[in-house]
Amino acid sequence: MTDFKPKIIVFCCNWCSYAGADLAGTSRLKINPNFRVIRTMCSGRVEPSFIFHALAKGADGVMIAGCHPGDCHYSSGNYKARRRMMLLKKTLPQLGIEPERLRLEWISASEGTKFRNQVNEFVDEVTVLGPLHNHN
Repeated sequence: MTDFKPKIIVFCCNWCSYAGADLAGTSRLKINPNFRVIRTMCSGRVEPSFIFHALAKGADGVMIAGCHPGDCHYSSGNYKARRRMMLLKKTLPQLGIEPERLRLEWISASEGTKFRNQVNEFVDEVTVLGPLHNHN
């Protein structure tokens, strides 16, 4: 399993975390390349079906990155995302999926280093879990 390279999907809100991801890139921070960013207008717009679809189509882990609580461009979208995540983390084990394969992070536009750190840490954690496909 040392050859395993997980596929990670990162849903980033347009206003904060996507800009943080962009800052990480333009700052040339070293980020594990095993992830793909999907830009959304708000973390609260990431439907549970998007997460299930990503996992069903081959993702080994999904991260949602949004604005810090209180800083949401749409007032309360990140609170909605947090509530959904709590429910999803309880639902995933019933489907045979470790809840550690799902992660929520608050990353502002000025936190490129935090984006890098959280993505790298998540990739490492999912690498230890192994491929999702072997579990189903």
